[in-house]
Amino acid sequence: MKSSTELPPINQQGLDICATPRKEMNLFPLDTFPYEFPGKEIRINFEITEFTAVCPFSDFPDFATIRIEYVPNERCIELKSLKLYINSFRNIKVFHEHVINIILEDFVAACDPLRVDMEGDFHVRGNIKTIVRASYDRSRSSRQEQE
Repeated sequence: MKSSTELPPINQQGLDICATPRKEMNLFPLDTFPYEFPGKEIRINFEITEFTAVCPFSDFPDFATIRIEYVPNERCIELKSLKLYINSFRNIKVFHEHVINIILEDFVAACDPLRVDMEGDFHVRGNIKTIVRASYDRSRSSRQEQE
């Protein structure tokens, strides 16, 4: 009997997995502008309905709606750069689960928000619908860094 920590081998189907390495993605930079009301908490929502990337297994396009809600700290994300950033995924081979983490990391690095909630609502593929959610909270992150 296997121990509970022993996992089966990765890629048991022997599929050709060809994801784009992070350092080769060359994503468009996210620009920001100053938030003129620091301390006044607002929520900003973006819904990006035409996200596309490429499946690392099949090379077919994956389609999704990306939803972002954030509370700015001292900077806001500039919309044109967000559009260009999101569109730069179009030829990137990446897993659904990784897309949302990449966007979240880049978003936080660009504007240092107080909070962000992000969702990738991916279209049905092979009879399976995938929704990936990730969050960031600056206050929790700061506490963890201090520990």
